[in-house]
This record gives sequence, C-alpha cells and structure tokens, in this order.
Amino acid sequence: MVKAANANEQLVLDFFEVLSSGDLEKLRSFYHENSVWEPKVKGIAGSGKHVGMDIIDKFLAPVRGMFAPGDPKIHVHNMFSTGPWVCVESNSTGSTADGKPYDNDYCWVFEVSNGKIDAMREYMDSHYTAKLFGME
Repeated sequence: MVKAANANEQLVLDFFEVLSSGDLEKLRSFYHENSVWEPKVKGIAGSGKHVGMDIIDKFLAPVRGMFAPGDPKIHVHNMFSTGPWVCVESNSTGSTADGKPYDNDYCWVFEVSNGKIDAMREYMDSHYTAKLFGME
C-alpha cells in the first residue's frame, strides 16, 4: 500500500479513494473553478481539457456511466512528488456497463495548491479503451 509523504500526496490519495467510490458530488471539493483535467488522448470520448465543475458534470458523469455502478476502482502502485507536483502510476479495474472486464494502466501528473487540484493530466492506454468501447 502506497503511503503519502506529504499533504499534496495525501490529497491525491484521498482523491483516488473518492473517485473509486463513484461519489461524484464529493469529488467537487477537490476542485475550484479553474481546475483542469486533461486526458492525454486523441480521437476518443473524453479527450480535451475539462475545466471547473464541467470536470464532473460534462466529463466524469458520462465516463462513469460507461461502467458498472461503482466501477472502475483505482489502485495506486507508485507515487512521488516535488513541490506542487505529484506523479502517480496506477491501474483501474472493474466492469463496463455491459459486463466486459476493464483493466487499464495509467500515469497521472497533478499540480496541487491550497488543498485543491489545480491541474491533472491523465495518461492511459487509449487504444485499449477505444477498442473496448468500440470507438475505433
């Protein structure tokens, strides 16, 4: 189990715990109006920059709807940080809404200040995701 070495790392671990729970309303407390979530993918659903509460309302809600209720779960394997930057290696597991197994690897780069996420970049196997959800 990965343990936080500082407050920024703890914020990121807490974020993944809430994200894994599926409680999108509780996720709002991690963001401010200028926060940015940017999946670093091209040509598939969810690409682009998502800002402020649109992160939840226009991005996460539809994405979570592609999965079985309560999925996917994020498993943090490695984490390190310097200053406001936190980097995480993880994988996510669960089932899609139509029952297919999901298991994808991720790397995340967070920029954190004042107990909030200012920006996050999400790197994943987008080919796997596109194939699984028929986006090819």
